[in-house]
Amino acid sequence: MNKKLITVAGVAMAAMLTGCANTEQLESSVASLNDKVDALSAEVSSLKSEHASLRSDVNAAKAAAMEAQQEAARANERVDNIADSYKK
Repeated sequence: MNKKLITVAGVAMAAMLTGCANTEQLESSVASLNDKVDALSAEVSSLKSEHASLRSDVNAAKAAAMEAQQEAARANERVDNIADSYKK
């Protein structure tokens, strides 16, 4: 029984090894996948750079908006003070 099992296992292993003998097609497939991974890596890097630039622009816009809001509040206070001084 063990001899039959070992023989069957040996034949199965030999069949599996011969099935993997098509290395040219495998290498072509791996090269294609490597090219795709490289392209995706470059695209991710580009998107990260663009994201950082946009984040910087958003932070600058927030700062400008806060400054404009504070300036508007000061202007409103000045107008209120002027209006209070004209009351009878």
